[in-house]
Amino acid sequence: MKYFVDKEWVLDRLDDGNIRMADCRYNLSSSDDGYESYLKDHIPGAVYFHLGKDLAGPVLVHGGRHPLPDLEKLRGSLQKAGINKDTTVIAYDGGEGAFAARLWWLLKYVGHENVFVLDGGYKGWIDSEFPVSSEIPTYQKKDFDIKVNEGILASYEEVKKAVNDKDEASILIDSRDCKRYLGIEEPIDRKAGHIPGAINKVWSEGYEQGFFKPSEEQEKRFTDLDKNKQIIVYCGSGITATPNFIALKAAGFENVKLYAGSFSDWITYDENDVETGE
Repeated sequence: MKYFVDKEWVLDRLDDGNIRMADCRYNLSSSDDGYESYLKDHIPGAVYFHLGKDLAGPVLVHGGRHPLPDLEKLRGSLQKAGINKDTTVIAYDGGEGAFAARLWWLLKYVGHENVFVLDGGYKGWIDSEFPVSSEIPTYQKKDFDIKVNEGILASYEEVKKAVNDKDEASILIDSRDCKRYLGIEEPIDRKAGHIPGAINKVWSEGYEQGFFKPSEEQEKRFTDLDKNKQIIVYCGSGITATPNFIALKAAGFENVKLYAGSFSDWITYDENDVETGE
């Protein structure tokens, strides 16, 4: 239960007022789809967190396509959902894992320890014919104190230094699909390829049929990496790298950071090189 909980665990605790279900369903191609799906039906008692409005800030010159949200605004969203330091948050999405993992990482970043991802997501819940609801819950506002954990965030400057120094103490992991990493195709960003020196570990390989692979399987994915080195994960915009962040932690890596702006931030600096191929 260190990072994920199963649907049976949740089912047994639906009436627990100290547990808050967080619906993070989202469609990168149609930003309102997730919320519309939530309005139709969701896990009873769940509140909705919108990737673009709650879990990311406005797009600026730098910061990538999904910059980190304003922390005071995030604090307000958490408080409105009745979440404080004692609340256990269970994040779920449609079963992809990445959108729920984004909320998981953000909560860890602001110092909240009691957060998990629902393994299998909403698809697994529906497939088991577990109860759903269309009722939009309201909760009494609670105080949420932010204690930022800078140790899990890699700044642009830190990534830049690792690239320029060819820093052997750090490993950059590109979490995107192989063709995007290689620069063969790029459906979103204006440049194709990857940050120089990065290796490719596709985030979706940490899942099997929508469920997170066991820790020993995650460790096998990363057997070529030195656990004594600092690991910096990135993707296109800081979303799909978060499942790799969790996978690395599950595999026993202690020093793992997320480059939140990711590739879409890296390429906003004209002086930065981009590599293609292996």
